[in-house]
Amino acid sequence: MLDTTTRPTDASLDTLAREVRGRVLRPGDDGFDASRTVYNAMIDRWPAVIVRPSGPADVMAAVRFARTHEMTVSVKGGGHNIAGNAACDGGLMIDLRQLSAVRVDPRNRRALVGGGARLGAVDHETAPFGLVVPTGVDPDTGVGGLTLGGGFGWLCRKHGLSIDNLRSVDLVTAEGRPVHASLQENPELFWGLRGGGGNFGVATSFEFDLQELETVRAGLVVYRARDARRVVRHWWEAAAEAPDELSVWLAFATAGSDPIFPPDQRGKRVLAVVPVHSGPQERAEALLEPFRTFGDPVADTVASIPFVGWQRIFEDAYPPGKRYYWKSHNFIDPPPEALDRLTEFALSPPTPETRISVTHLGGAVKRVPDEATAYPHRQADFLVNMTTRWEDPDEDERCIAWTRDYFDALRPFATGGTYVNLISEDAGEESMAYGEHYDRLARLKAEWDPTNLFQMNQNVVPAS
Repeated sequence: MLDTTTRPTDASLDTLAREVRGRVLRPGDDGFDASRTVYNAMIDRWPAVIVRPSGPADVMAAVRFARTHEMTVSVKGGGHNIAGNAACDGGLMIDLRQLSAVRVDPRNRRALVGGGARLGAVDHETAPFGLVVPTGVDPDTGVGGLTLGGGFGWLCRKHGLSIDNLRSVDLVTAEGRPVHASLQENPELFWGLRGGGGNFGVATSFEFDLQELETVRAGLVVYRARDARRVVRHWWEAAAEAPDELSVWLAFATAGSDPIFPPDQRGKRVLAVVPVHSGPQERAEALLEPFRTFGDPVADTVASIPFVGWQRIFEDAYPPGKRYYWKSHNFIDPPPEALDRLTEFALSPPTPETRISVTHLGGAVKRVPDEATAYPHRQADFLVNMTTRWEDPDEDERCIAWTRDYFDALRPFATGGTYVNLISEDAGEESMAYGEHYDRLARLKAEWDPTNLFQMNQNVVPAS
């Protein structure tokens, strides 16, 4: 929160506005509300000032200004953080939307991505070269937040997490100075940036390795709710044996008016098995067969599709401006009872808009040593993400309570870890997010941000 004894004056804000090439916004200015608004409508915070930098120098000026005036700092990339950490009350918000350029080097298979870029922009620029950055599944998600938390999507079993494809990061530190972090330069900081969230500074750009991919064989195999229990059990039995090139997720949702759903299923709860094959197409059909021929599906949309098109398949599933409360659990080889418990809650949500997704992990993610990056959940086979959604504020208590009950019901079967980017609480789940790496992160935090200037995150407290 802003310390009123050092509250910036209009004159000091005028000086800041002259220092930066981007925009400095105050309450009432055109664009202020658009900047302060984040993905989750439950979050309604009012910064004292917002800086929209045009480059790293503006970020440095903003950070130095915040230090001088003892202001809380928040950083907005895509604004998708479900806890709303992109916005702060009474402090200084850095909105990176103008740092969104994506430069592709196809010869060396590298991409330089601005800290404010979104996944869809990266896909758009890399696709013409038949290349991809392994990232997430929602085109509107910010690259920065996703990557600093680890970053998983359809390709993680084959190519690893986003951080496993990360070559370097340009960062503005709590002192307001630029640093470059890679395996060769500031390697310990680079370790912490790969899974430690936004604890160490403002990431202004990321350098990624690019992977070759143009087309995937993918789609939804949809089942009635009455068949869900045995479908989920079969899914895990088959998915546990899948090769790295095959990722098979689950999605529980309420069938809408899309023509893929039979009329008698619209408005009802359904389960979709979602296979995505990113290997040679001649191997696809044999590998997908166990998931497409089991039971009695009501729809099957599996087809060959450009990967950049597949990345847009779920872009309308999680629209911004709704009320959200999320939680997640990791699992390693769960017993049938855990799968049944997962299914039972997923079929009886508090609202029709609530979705449950099960992310298929393992493969290349597991083969990276646990200590290689700050991300501590390498051994998980899959992750369950409870994405409860509603619109009426009067429903807040009921929807949050249901999600917490679901989380508690799965806890006995889970690893005790959770994904840092899927935490709704402002504080309290850091040990679940950072696991055995927390103490090392705390020592790193003490080195790079000893006053905890960057605390609008799943915060690591600097070690004494």
